[in-house]
Amino acid sequence: MAQSNLAIRLLTAAIVAPLLLTTLFMGPVWGWYAIVFVASLVGASELFGMTHPGDRVAQGVGIVTTGAVSLAVYFGSRDPRILLTTVSAVVIVGALTPLWRLGQIETAALRILAGMAGPLYVGALVTTLALLRRDMNGAGPGYVLFTLMLSWLADTGGYFAGRYFGKTKLYEAVSPKKTREGFAGSILGAVTGALLAHFWYLPSLPLVDGLVLALVGGTLGQLGDLAESLLKRSTGIKDSGSIVPGHGGILDRIDALLVASPIVYLYTVWAQGAGSPPGS
Repeated sequence: MAQSNLAIRLLTAAIVAPLLLTTLFMGPVWGWYAIVFVASLVGASELFGMTHPGDRVAQGVGIVTTGAVSLAVYFGSRDPRILLTTVSAVVIVGALTPLWRLGQIETAALRILAGMAGPLYVGALVTTLALLRRDMNGAGPGYVLFTLMLSWLADTGGYFAGRYFGKTKLYEAVSPKKTREGFAGSILGAVTGALLAHFWYLPSLPLVDGLVLALVGGTLGQLGDLAESLLKRSTGIKDSGSIVPGHGGILDRIDALLVASPIVYLYTVWAQGAGSPPGS
């Protein structure tokens, strides 16, 4: 069974990865954002499917507000008025929707908080991948690939290290299969991604900076993975969805990326502000 699932995972990656990379490096900037935007909507559908089970109307509200957040972050990232207005509107809508869609009182707190925070968690964080592609000029695709590799190679390193060397449980109450050895493999995978970036396709990324980003982004990314596992466990869901064969749902694939991407983007913003543009 494990061998079969691994084969499906590898086959899916072999099909999806070239399509993503082709769009990233050869497609228009708007084409990459279109992929990110669709991913945010699908991720929102999975998230609100867990927090608002059976309520298609409330789920639809959550998906729409997530899309609004993504659009505001992408097109209004330089205008604080747009961002503040969008965040305020999303929080208000999220807080008031359960009054309209009452449902079970016992789950109202979860639905209120999910409605307020969910669109920001998915819509804002994943859209930083599109900002990286757009705002870093010629270096944008390289920084996006670096961010993706922090997540992909961490996932790969964690999978194989956990499978072949995993003995000590990492956080059994949240994710019974994860081990400390797998966590170490994830960090090693992220560091490998930083080394490949610096010495191969992104020489403008200083080696020390890349390694720090790998350690911080890799570690927090794995904690983001655990956070999504906790969300699924608390709502009785095994996988957030089944849109990606062998990998589960979109949220299952981008849970670590939702943390790693804003970290890399904020690094580029602060580095530019310090007068040393990473893309120079």
